[in-house]
Amino acid sequence: MLFLKNKKYLPIISAIIYSTIFGFSFMFSKIGLEVMTPIELIAFRFLLAALTMTTLKVFKIIKVDLKGKNIKMVLLTSFCEPVLYFFFESMGISMTSSSEAGLMISLIPVFVAIFSMIFLHEKLKSSQLGFIVLSVGGVVFINMMKNSLSLSGNFLGIIFLFLAIIASSFYNIGSKKSSANFTPIEITYVMMWVGAISFNIILIATNLIKGTMGSYFAPLAYNQAIIPLLYLGILSSIIAFFMVNYTISKIPVSQSAVFANLCTIVSILAGVFILKEDFFWYDFVGALMILIGVWGTVYFGERDNYEVLIHTELLEE
Repeated sequence: MLFLKNKKYLPIISAIIYSTIFGFSFMFSKIGLEVMTPIELIAFRFLLAALTMTTLKVFKIIKVDLKGKNIKMVLLTSFCEPVLYFFFESMGISMTSSSEAGLMISLIPVFVAIFSMIFLHEKLKSSQLGFIVLSVGGVVFINMMKNSLSLSGNFLGIIFLFLAIIASSFYNIGSKKSSANFTPIEITYVMMWVGAISFNIILIATNLIKGTMGSYFAPLAYNQAIIPLLYLGILSSIIAFFMVNYTISKIPVSQSAVFANLCTIVSILAGVFILKEDFFWYDFVGALMILIGVWGTVYFGERDNYEVLIHTELLEE
């Protein structure tokens, strides 16, 4: 009975885990990009993820049953993220300063909260909104202090980053709607294949234009590419996105989205303890703002959602 009562914490634990995984992905991406182009890293990452999930499906380790189901919503959700989000984010980052990119991307929880009220009719308390803003403020503060808020003046880059925010927000909404008919594993499975097909088509087109199709898999010959690909393909793609979809299916998306800001804290700690980067006072202040913001968003969330979750699981058992 105690275990059942504690089931309400599973989505929160899941969110903390995927935020930690995503937080370390910045470091592994940095390592992988030393021997691969951005599109190669993304394409091979999702190809590995899709093939791995298919192998698990064939050996019945995971259950994926899409027969007779309307997968339009899942396909649209998967196109929003990873495809559109990764594309717009990479384009935006390449055209703007790191501080601008960090500030823009940190706004995702705010837009998700707004979209959840419009499309999902979720109720958002004023206290929750305040803590979401506090969490976002922590990310903004760290980026402003670390990068001195350098402005590129590239309006197109800002537009791309804004489109990335919209794509990610619609992914959250789509995943929530899809969870009514699909399991988190099934949603993740479709996401991996949509990502693999889309990004590898782009990579193939790029190689055809350059006349380098013969060296399509050349980056995989580097030992330095293996560990980043395994981390990004298995942990950051399969496991982390599964946990994202699981969390979204269990709690309001306005709450689940705010956990993404924990990635900033994890990436800072990874830089300090692994890459031996400096830790400044503003990192501590910003991290504290993020933690308090995440805690407040969840704590002051509607407790009825958790009661419904427990009641539903009781009926299922």
